[in-house]
Amino acid sequence: MTAQVLDRTLSSFRIGDPNGAYPIFDATGSTIAPGRWNTPGSPVIYSSEHYSTAVLERLVHGSGRLPPNQHYVQITIPRGLTYEVVSTAALPGWDSMPAVASKRFGEEWHLQRRSVILIVPSIVARLDNNIIINPAHPESPRIAVSLHQPVYWDKRLFGP
Repeated sequence: MTAQVLDRTLSSFRIGDPNGAYPIFDATGSTIAPGRWNTPGSPVIYSSEHYSTAVLERLVHGSGRLPPNQHYVQITIPRGLTYEVVSTAALPGWDSMPAVASKRFGEEWHLQRRSVILIVPSIVARLDNNIIINPAHPESPRIAVSLHQPVYWDKRLFGP
């Protein structure tokens, strides 16, 4: 897998608590509780290609209760920036637990700064993608983030 250059602008979404310990668009949480594609030594920002996928990702990583004070930001990744797409066929075990293969891949991608974003499949929504952002990459300042807006949860997601 090699880096390519975006020929169009991409958007992604991220959900968090604007009054939490860290800003919504921040990599600190990924060093405390690393995800599938990073280790504590490779801080990244996880986002989703679609708002609905961001909601599902937030729910699957939550406590099962209605998350309080959640807001979303829309992230704009302009054309001309570098990206890499994970080929699931080329990375056996990417969806295994523990996430050894994907963590190793993501850490190498981050440390080598091969691209500013990494497009990966979502476990919870297999046909959708998540977009991992490397804030240490020199292109990352060109990524724009909207003001946060409230998430309105449908209470049916949390039981009868």
